[in-house]
Amino acid sequence: MVTQEESERILELYEGLRVTDVCDGMDSVGLQNLGLMDSEIKPLWRDIESFKHRIYGAALTVRIVPTNKGGFAGDPWDHFKWKRDWRKMVNSPPWTENIKSGDIIVVDAAGTREAGFIGSNNSLGWMRRGARGIVTDAGCRDTDELIKQRVPVYCRHTARGITPGRMEIESVNRPINCGGVLVRPGDVVVADGDGVIVVPLEKAKIVAEIATKIQEDDKRGRRRHYEALGIPLDFTLEPRK
Repeated sequence: MVTQEESERILELYEGLRVTDVCDGMDSVGLQNLGLMDSEIKPLWRDIESFKHRIYGAALTVRIVPTNKGGFAGDPWDHFKWKRDWRKMVNSPPWTENIKSGDIIVVDAAGTREAGFIGSNNSLGWMRRGARGIVTDAGCRDTDELIKQRVPVYCRHTARGITPGRMEIESVNRPINCGGVLVRPGDVVVADGDGVIVVPLEKAKIVAEIATKIQEDDKRGRRRHYEALGIPLDFTLEPRK
């Protein structure tokens, strides 16, 4: 078992590492082709100036499933209260109380198409509690605002419907399947423009150490090419702290 303190120290090793570096590190410990989520799960937006879309952290897992409770039927103006009541019913106790600083919220949405569990408002609330970003095998909504707000979201597609009447939370902080990958609470999640990778926590330290060497070797090689080609040096060549 890895203690919370050990987990936090391990996470620090992942700062600045790329998905490709981590993937190569996984190869080195015999985990070839494992941990890589479906390539259709991509960043909602990309920042090529400072890479603010890149995230790493510990997985907080949420599984949502199609509901069998039925939808709303009544006076349209009563729909607002019905939605509030629904959320209290299916989110009790509130799962967001589990969010810790540095968490990546990973949502197994059972491949749902039109239920947007992730939106412009609730995502900001999660970030305020300390989440670094969100990964889902389904969709998110309010994407214009999510992009404007620079909330790091990795998803398969966009969605437009709300979850009340469509989906309900089945479990929190239990093992899930997201993008074809087993994700357990506390596993290390790394995401960038190349996609998302999940590292089993018990292998995370050695994977990070190997990935760091791979990345530093890459930087030295690219620096020589920059200099030969007359390309101005940029922050991607700076050594890790």
